[in-house]
Formats: sequence, C-alpha cells, structure tokens
Amino acid sequence: MLRITTRRGFWCECWTEGLDGQLPPTLFGSYDAYSEREADSWVSTILRTISPALDADASQEAWERLYDHRIDTRRALLRRGPWAVSVTHINTRITWTVRPALFLPMAHRQSAELPACAHNFKPHTTP
Repeated sequence: MLRITTRRGFWCECWTEGLDGQLPPTLFGSYDAYSEREADSWVSTILRTISPALDADASQEAWERLYDHRIDTRRALLRRGPWAVSVTHINTRITWTVRPALFLPMAHRQSAELPACAHNFKPHTTP
C-alpha cells in the first residue's frame, strides 16, 4: 500500500515587473525550501549577490532588508505566514515571495515496471 506523507516547507518565487508598463510581471525563478532558515537564506543570498549591481537607492533598500528587517522576516516565517520583499532598480521592481507550502513526495519506481524505452537511454559521456 502506498503511504503518502506531506512535508512542510516554503515555496519561494522571484518576480520581475517593469514599472513603465513595458515588462509584465514575469516569474524569474522559484525554489522549494524545507525550513524557515532555508527560505530566509535563499532571499538573503540573492539580495547580497545582486546588491552591487543595483543603483544606489535599490542597493541601500536591499541592505536595509538584509539587516534592519531580518528579525521581522524570521518571525513571519516562524509563524508560517507569507512574506515578501521588493526592490526597485531604475524602472524594474524585483519581488521575492515566500509562502508556506505542503510538498508531496515524488513517486518512486520500486517494484514498478518501466516502459521498454527506459532501458535504451544512454547517458551522455564527456570526452
């Protein structure tokens, strides 16, 4: 009998949006985090990485979020509440969202018969 267990975590997304109407909201990337710390680290690492490339105001905004608002972020995630942060660079808004989620496990293939073509797969070898 198949036993399905869910795992608690957070679904993290990064969205970009042009404030001049030229760029519609676009999903830039997503990440599944399995703890509050992992979700917080995902956003923090990205903010630290991109802050040198941002204009002065956006860079300052990113560093304020990283240091001044860190406790508020952790509290929200510990309460399993949704959380978001946005930074505006020139005329582009970048938004990171973190929402509580339940993850279903991937189905395993033990004791299941694979299709015949599955055995024909040859992994790519590097010279």
